Amino acid sequence: MKTTFLLLSLCLAGPASAQNDTPNENTLLAMAGKPTDPIHIDEVVVTGTRNETDVRHLSQTVSVVGRSVIEQSMQPSLLPVLTEQVPGLFVTERGVMGYGVSDGQAGTISLRGLSGGSAQLMVLIDGHPQYAGIFGHPIADAYQSLLADRVEVLRGPASVLYGSNAMGGVINIVTRKMHEDGVRTDLHAGYGSYNTLETELTNRVRKGQFNSVVSGSYNRTDGHRADMGFEQYGGYAKLGYEVTDNWNMYADVNVTHFNASYPGPVSAPLVDGDQRITRGVTSFALSNNYEKTSGALSFFYNWGDHWVNDGYTPSAGETSQDGRFNSNDDMMGVSLYQSTRFWKGNRITLGFDWFRYGGKAWTDYVSGENAGTRSYLVDKHEYEVAGYVDFRQDIGHWLTLNAGLRVDHHSRVGTEWIPQAGLAFHLPHAIELKTSATKGFRYPILREMYMFPPQNPDLQPESMWNYEIALSQTLLDGRFKYGVNVFYIDGKNLIMRLPNPNGTGMLNQNSGTIDNTGVELQAAYRINREWSVDGNYSFLHMENPVIAAPEHKLYAGANFTKGRWSVSSGLQYIAGLYTTVGDNPQQEDFVLWNLRGSFRICKWLNVWARGENLLAQKYEINAGYPMPRATVMAGVNLKF
Repeated sequence: MKTTFLLLSLCLAGPASAQNDTPNENTLLAMAGKPTDPIHIDEVVVTGTRNETDVRHLSQTVSVVGRSVIEQSMQPSLLPVLTEQVPGLFVTERGVMGYGVSDGQAGTISLRGLSGGSAQLMVLIDGHPQYAGIFGHPIADAYQSLLADRVEVLRGPASVLYGSNAMGGVINIVTRKMHEDGVRTDLHAGYGSYNTLETELTNRVRKGQFNSVVSGSYNRTDGHRADMGFEQYGGYAKLGYEVTDNWNMYADVNVTHFNASYPGPVSAPLVDGDQRITRGVTSFALSNNYEKTSGALSFFYNWGDHWVNDGYTPSAGETSQDGRFNSNDDMMGVSLYQSTRFWKGNRITLGFDWFRYGGKAWTDYVSGENAGTRSYLVDKHEYEVAGYVDFRQDIGHWLTLNAGLRVDHHSRVGTEWIPQAGLAFHLPHAIELKTSATKGFRYPILREMYMFPPQNPDLQPESMWNYEIALSQTLLDGRFKYGVNVFYIDGKNLIMRLPNPNGTGMLNQNSGTIDNTGVELQAAYRINREWSVDGNYSFLHMENPVIAAPEHKLYAGANFTKGRWSVSSGLQYIAGLYTTVGDNPQQEDFVLWNLRGSFRICKWLNVWARGENLLAQKYEINAGYPMPRATVMAGVNLKF
């Protein structure tokens, strides 16, 4: 496999040219049909270094999905948008709306074959980790479109900056803010198939040094199967104040609650599979930005309250569950970093992180011989403390050197050293060539160490190396971008359930490996003021296949805007998607066609409609959970 990777790398060293990030904001505006400057504007991101950086100077790959694309998608959840726009990223689904938790859940985020469900991929909100303190994975229903000004996806390990769980990459949701003085209020409402309703109301204010964003949403559906209802309430508020020209502070809070039912696989329908879940996050940050230095001190706290009835299967002779699963989890942290330019072309970032996470889980028995009693499964907290340094140096106008190192200590597992290094070559004709070697890791999560029969408190961290080469080029004054990435992932010590060598039953053990190779392609072309097209493709070869990581993923989209009309359409092709692995693996291949359009009636009102799976494909992403055929939504947007 290493030989294959080297051969692919040599092939790319020729006169190829490509991009390693999604279209910049100038191109995104064009895709939305808005006027743009014909001169290319380089993308500025914060995820790769924590400070604002021209993406050309990073040796790693960052994809950016802007607010215009998020709004154009007309989706209440961010994850379907990312699945279309980011090569190598895939999210499992099970119905019209809602992902749920526990048995039958969807919302597993996979990037290059590494899964957020296995705590190998991290979701951030403004750079703060977001995952369930006990289970260590993201909660998909908490990531709503109302939150995001843009989303930055770092494809590849981000452990130097963000620590454990950023082993396979990070999805950083950069929250919304008002960019100019004034008051704006937006209402989005729609209704469609299976009695599905989606609403969102957002007010944004900026006056002098003060700015605020307040959003609320309510979404619901009956679902396309019996006992598959979903209902969600969400709210977000952010207050910011510019203390001086160089110092800013903000505080925010985000809470989402959902009630979900899951009907079980079609071969064994489930009764009373119900969930009531609340997730919340709050944070406070004080940042500085001077000519030669910038940084921030921030505090965050997120929490969850889960109630789950696992239901029963009458066809298997089961009766109502005696107990109800409950859990309370939390995670808090402090982050401090400062980035300084000591001389021309130099940037050094020093940072410190402290995290504490955990919670408790228990079963409340409501019937049977244990009725009225409570049985605790886990009540535990762990902490991590880390320091890191990130170094960047421009050498002339044609080369940028990147290097980083993190020292991370876990209260039970021990200490990990995480290095990374890379080069970014700025070549003639707007060609960028990047190469990097980065280490990723994750500590075992509380569930793996302390909960349920396979638990093993002696587990060690998983780790991997990602080797990558990427080329990019921008042509036609920024109207055309295209690119390619080639990567090889070598991982070890993956946590697996295996027979207990010292007794009967199963035991979590560090025995798995990762041997993944892949290619990712992207292109975007603004044909004229009315038309633009974009697309991406990813190929993933896995020596050890995993669920929810397709071998082939292709997306091709077209956008048209003229006068009061705006229409976009996209085709997505998925092949080699494993829905089950093991002795009897199952794979799915399917093509999805989506169509979205809007018409502006007046300055403050437009009507919109979207259709999904318009080819009425029959397919499954979660085994036993067939997806709906064609669905339609329509509604209004008000701006005042």
